[in-house]
Amino acid sequence: MPKLKTNRAAAKRFSVSGTGKLMRNKAYKRHILEHKSSKQTRRLGKKALVFKGDVARVRRQLPYA
Repeated sequence: MPKLKTNRAAAKRFSVSGTGKLMRNKAYKRHILEHKSSKQTRRLGKKALVFKGDVARVRRQLPYA
């Protein structure tokens, strides 16, 4: 079997947790931050789990993750 190529765009956007779950970054933390509360921007900085319906699609792009 040949080696599989990793989708580099996906590799930069997703990471794998210690338990093997896929993590993603949250949106809406790039600009217009002065209108958002400190609580909201703080929570947007944390990682979130990938939706279970998308996990298979992301795993296909990250064969060795």
